[in-house]
Amino acid sequence: FVMDSHLNRHTYGFIQSRLFPFYLHIGSACAFFNLTIFAIYHPRDLLDEKEAAQIYIFFVCVTVAAVNAQWFGQLTSEIMADMHVMEQSCGLGQDIGLSSNREAYSKLCLANPKYKRLSSRLWLYHLLSSLCNLCCIVCNGYSLYYLAENLTTL
Repeated sequence: FVMDSHLNRHTYGFIQSRLFPFYLHIGSACAFFNLTIFAIYHPRDLLDEKEAAQIYIFFVCVTVAAVNAQWFGQLTSEIMADMHVMEQSCGLGQDIGLSSNREAYSKLCLANPKYKRLSSRLWLYHLLSSLCNLCCIVCNGYSLYYLAENLTTL
């Protein structure tokens, strides 16, 4: 939120394209480590229903985080870079804040079908990436709840 209100559109996008792959891969690695550690300490033959559900939740989290890191995150960055090139050719992208100068970007969408397609795809992949992040947050929240529920002492 701070970067959005202080950096121009292209600088903000460039920084996001560098930070998000690290964020997404760290999330994938953490989800994988959670699954691995839980599986090591809970042998499959001795799992009760709650522990089996916990394994399933960790597996979902790993899968969703990996898909997000390997596919949605990469596609979003690539599409955004293509859009920046088109915006620069029209003299756009130096405005501060992502929501400023919306009319110019709307006009570009109307005038350039390729830009409009890229914009739609960016919105879709960004939405899917956000849903993946939300899914991981819910999975991790459930895992924390499970952990807290099974603590015998603090």
